[in-house]
Amino acid sequence: MKRADLLLLKEFLDEKHLLYNNNKFIESDPVSIPRLFTKKQDIEIAAFFAATIAWGNRQSIVKNANKLMQLMDFAPHSFVTEATPKEIRRFSDFVHRTFNGIDCMFFIQALQHIYKKHNSLESLFTKGIQPQDENIKNGLVSFREAFFTIKHPARTQKHVSNPLKNSSAKRLCMFLRWMVRQDKAGVDFGIWKNIPPALLCLPLDLHTGNVSRKLGLLKRKQNDWQAVEEVTNLLKQMDAKDPVKYDFALFGLGVFEGFK
Repeated sequence: MKRADLLLLKEFLDEKHLLYNNNKFIESDPVSIPRLFTKKQDIEIAAFFAATIAWGNRQSIVKNANKLMQLMDFAPHSFVTEATPKEIRRFSDFVHRTFNGIDCMFFIQALQHIYKKHNSLESLFTKGIQPQDENIKNGLVSFREAFFTIKHPARTQKHVSNPLKNSSAKRLCMFLRWMVRQDKAGVDFGIWKNIPPALLCLPLDLHTGNVSRKLGLLKRKQNDWQAVEEVTNLLKQMDAKDPVKYDFALFGLGVFEGFK
């Protein structure tokens, strides 16, 4: 993309970012679920579950994520760290699309294992980041490896994306945006301080992918990890320190303005 065209596009997307990075959109968004809490660990657990089931109808996502919090007595950190096997079984009937009770129960067991050794999920992502890394890919891989350290159902592996298999890892990238980014708008939490926003990658889905192609930010046809890196690298030319702030603009254009 020519420099002049990129500058014009940056001006356009900056305006849309300001429009959609706004608290008034929180109520209908999965980010409303971790907004129920103030404790760091409660926020990250609630955010992790909300992001994990964030595909399909947004109303259904929020409803089912709220149901998960209800099953955790609206104290996710205390529940995860203290739950007995019997208490974990209360999730056996949970279903959101292909994420079912088997998956949910393992997620709680995995988090229980993690929090016995770590104060926050953040450390599992930062462990994998290398000084020369240009994005969060190695952090995603590190987290996934740690998450599946204990015995797990084979089917559950598909619910924690693997960029090494060229997955776009949309939900993990969105989760990281919530945890790492912080600005005056107050949509993202910014409670993780050891991961620079510059390493974050665009949560690439149908909406952000289609809008990115329409705007000339993305040539690759598949929504995979190669596409994530392609579009994120161009967004870095607009804002090297905070490229994924444009997620608000791209998603808003696709969902609220029907830009295709």
